[in-house]
Amino acid sequence: MKFKAVTILTLVILALLTLFSFYYEIERYWYIILILAWLILISVGSFLIGLNFHLKAFSFKPKSTLKKVAITFDDGPHPKHTLKVLEVLKKHGAKATFFCIGEKIEKYPHILKSISIEGHSIGNHSYSHSNFIDFNLTTKWISEIEKTDELIQATIGKTPKLFRPPYGVTTPHLAKALKLTGHLVVGWNRRTLDTIIKNRNTILNRLKIKLKPGDIILLHDTQEQSLHILEHLLLYLKQQNFEAVTIEELYNEH
Repeated sequence: MKFKAVTILTLVILALLTLFSFYYEIERYWYIILILAWLILISVGSFLIGLNFHLKAFSFKPKSTLKKVAITFDDGPHPKHTLKVLEVLKKHGAKATFFCIGEKIEKYPHILKSISIEGHSIGNHSYSHSNFIDFNLTTKWISEIEKTDELIQATIGKTPKLFRPPYGVTTPHLAKALKLTGHLVVGWNRRTLDTIIKNRNTILNRLKIKLKPGDIILLHDTQEQSLHILEHLLLYLKQQNFEAVTIEELYNEH
């Protein structure tokens, strides 16, 4: 179900309840249940990007036959950890995709250049990544996205085609903004929770279970433990004859 379909269905049921109330006694709690159900569906759809509730996102490569996965990093560039992540990726001959925040690009443009020089992909992850960014109206979203695009273009000479919503949350206003900017929205289907779970082995086990071709893995290059996780993940991928590629390569796989 999509946002528009859920909302229309809710309005239709609401109209029917109102109509029936002229002929039958309709308890008030039915209206409350209907509104609560709508709110729950909207909340779930907004927080789970893979459901494509508000917009279509590339969250994995379905029915992929090649043993390729995409490792992605959010919230950088980080002045310490990102460069170490690049070293680990280079050591194992792996490619990744970095979704970067505009404010951090302004502080560490040299790190963004290093990401690009090493042959990794760079995506837009908003300018501010503020705690309340999900409440942005369409115009504010466009400003956030375009400002970061301009920073990336000015730094590496390329305008990013990829966008990942902060926190993976989508809204109708963001959907409208992205329809205008034309970015490919990227989600994930393998969330490591590396910003929450502190046990490295737990995270690695979560990744190894049911790993399959076409997976998109979410990590953060702002976490020191992600270096350990990345190193062991790449070793495991080699053992299983998997290749870590950029989002573009996975998306364009035939």
